[in-house]
Amino acid sequence: MGGWQPLPDDLPPEVRHFVEQLRLLKDRTGLSLVSLGARTAYSKSSWHRYLNATQPPPRQAVAALCRIAGLADTEAERFGVRWELAVQAWPRPAKPADEESATEYEDDPTLPWWDTPEETRRRPGGRLLMYAVLLLLLMLVIAVVGVLARG
Repeated sequence: MGGWQPLPDDLPPEVRHFVEQLRLLKDRTGLSLVSLGARTAYSKSSWHRYLNATQPPPRQAVAALCRIAGLADTEAERFGVRWELAVQAWPRPAKPADEESATEYEDDPTLPWWDTPEETRRRPGGRLLMYAVLLLLLMLVIAVVGVLARG
């Protein structure tokens, strides 16, 4: 793994092993991060974060890399198991004190810890969508009132 930056020393062994295997698989493709991003639904910067262990990759990203690398189904399944072990052991960022009490979603294995529902609601795009839906409903009400008024 000549060109890779060293992984952090405090990584759990499951995460270290997974990322090392992911790097080997990426190297096996012969693709640059830009090319890998172009062939998957994940950007160059996302792949950079995944391959340097700063963020766990989504399962679909791992599956896409396995497909591009031409792994057989059994090998790809092994990568899926490595991914599960790594994500469970992946170090989580420290929470601010005011979020310590929010444990409602912490134990839900279907929700990735890096994209909690609270963070989703805070996104500007989510607020814009809510306003668009409200505007659409208002227009619908006005149209119905107009039709009823005309008889």
